[in-house]
Parts: sequence; structure tokens; C-alpha cells
Amino acid sequence: MDSYPSICSVQAVFPPNYYSQELLTAQLRERYWQGSEQRIARFEQLHRHVCVQGRHLALPIQDYPRLEGFQGRNDAWIEVATALGEEALRCLFEQAGVNADEVALLTTTTVTGIAVPTLDARLMNRLPFSAGLKRMPLFGLGCLGGVAGLARVADYLAGHPDEVAVLLAVELCSLTIQPDDLSIANIIATALFGDGAAAVLLAGAGHPLAAAPAPQIVASRSLFFPETERVMGWDVTSSGFQVVLSADVPEIARTEIGPAVDAFLDEHGLRRGDIGSWVAHPGGPKVIEALEEGLALAPGTLHLSRESLTRVGNLSSVSVLHVLQETLRESHATGSYSLMLAMGPAFAAELILLRWAGPHEPN
Repeated sequence: MDSYPSICSVQAVFPPNYYSQELLTAQLRERYWQGSEQRIARFEQLHRHVCVQGRHLALPIQDYPRLEGFQGRNDAWIEVATALGEEALRCLFEQAGVNADEVALLTTTTVTGIAVPTLDARLMNRLPFSAGLKRMPLFGLGCLGGVAGLARVADYLAGHPDEVAVLLAVELCSLTIQPDDLSIANIIATALFGDGAAAVLLAGAGHPLAAAPAPQIVASRSLFFPETERVMGWDVTSSGFQVVLSADVPEIARTEIGPAVDAFLDEHGLRRGDIGSWVAHPGGPKVIEALEEGLALAPGTLHLSRESLTRVGNLSSVSVLHVLQETLRESHATGSYSLMLAMGPAFAAELILLRWAGPHEPN
């Protein structure tokens, strides 16, 4: 049987500052967006329709007005992202029974802040990693970073089957909100996005951890859609990251993802009906509905994506890893398949085919 890297453990963590959607809506309206009754009504309507009940924020809500310019927001990002990343890694290592110095590769992904030295380097001063740890920081992948990061780590482990590696995603979306931007895109962003981190431990096929029941990464696929740069991303301004978010996202999901998934599965002798579970990034209710329609999925198939969005909002690259953590808690027949998918800036998408291995099943 072919040898595949295994996903051994996933741990999502969140900042302690949790607020209901109603409170966040009221705070934004009162602090920043007083204006015509028509504008306020539209703002409140959008906040209701995204199906988010509450979100975690990097900072207490009263601290956000004190952030000045890009530097103030990014300084806050460095402080909170480093602490939250450390928490995610410590929880992961405790859960998996692994020491930091056993990790051969640490890959980090984010799109909500920048740091030099990078986040992974800063974490080496907080956790007892080996001084020879290989580091791979990924920036700018946005919502697809969780799937892309797993795929790149799996590529590494295919060539280093006796090693273990970690993916860490940290996103503090609340630090990118532009209070003076009354565009529909920014208002939707203030309604959808939350903050969090997730860490994933992967083992090569030759490592002892690969003998335990776990999903194996069988294959991955990157998809790029030409001439779509303004569909999703950031404009970098003096006040920070200003969201670019097109209304075309659901339509792209509806029309383009299905054929791409079919072609990917066909290469492995599979069809959509062979996929037992779908681990999809919860971009928003319209995106989830578009994926269900475009992939002709049965009602409730993406229930974990919907539940994640409802509970904590869209966490950019962290979200699909949060959904993966919940997927790991469900039962899966040995030999069954799952498909991970996410879309993000470029416009682009990432796919991973997972196969569920039983206990001590040889790779």
C-alpha cells in the first residue's frame, strides 16, 4: 500500500474575549457608524444574515479605538498572535504526547499581520524546539491557508517519512477592521470574521505515530482562476489592511469548484459519492449554500462548517482546521474518504483528499 502522511492531532484555541453578535453590532453602530437610518438598517440586516452568533476578539472591545494606524494594529497582532500561537502549540503537544524538540518542520500561515522575525521564529524563543528546526512561514494565502498549509507539510513529510511536522495558523481578523470604511465589503467583514488559532500535528508514514487511527493525506490539488485578483484580498493602507471582497465569490464556488473536484477525484478512481465527509471552509452562509449546490451535496452535509461559522465566525485560514478538529471527533469507517476544501485570494482554491486509516493499518 502507498505511504501517506497522517494527521495525528488538531487543536484550535481562541482569545478569551468573546462577544455576542448583538453586542458587536451595537458597539460598531454606536462607536463608529452613526448616520442615516437607512444605512443603519442595512448594516444591522447584514449582521443578522451572516448566521454568526458570536465571535472571539484579539483584544477587549474597549481597546480597539486606541489602536492608531497600521503600526498600532500590527503591534497588537504580534503580541496576541505570539501568545495565542504558543497556547495552541502547547495544547497540541500535550494532547499528542509529543515534545517540541521532536518536531522537524514548523509551518505557519496568516494573513492578518506581519512580523520580521516571523511568528515561527518568535515561538522558538517560547517553546523548546530544536535549534535545527526547519521553518516555513506562509503569508497572504488567506482563507485557503489552512488547506494549503497542510498540503505543503504533507509534501515535506512524503520526502521525510520518519519525521513529524506542525502547521500553525493564527488569524486576528478583528485587527483589520476599518471603522471609517462604510463599504458593503467592510460591513460584511465586520459581521463575519473572528479571531483564533489552530495547530495540527502530522507524522510521516514511517513515524510511530502514523500507526494510530488517523486520516491520511492521500493527495492535494491547487487551483488558480486567472484574472480574479480583485475577488478577495487586502488593500494595504496607512491605517492597515482594507478588505477586498467581491459579490462574485458564491458564484465562483457554485460554478467552478464542482468540475475541479470531479477532475481531482477522477484521478484517484473516485466520485463525489465516494466521499464520506466534506471538510469545507465556512466562508459565509452564501458560500456554504453555493458549495452545496455546486457539488450537489445532500442537505446537512456541511453541518460542521455551518456550526463553526455560527459559533465563532469566519476565522480565515483557521476555520477549516477548526472544522477538521470537529470532523476528527466523528466516527469514520476504515478506508473511507473525506475531502478538504477552501477558497481564498488570487482567486484560488485548495483541495486535499483524506483517507481514514484504522489502527495499526500499514501505510
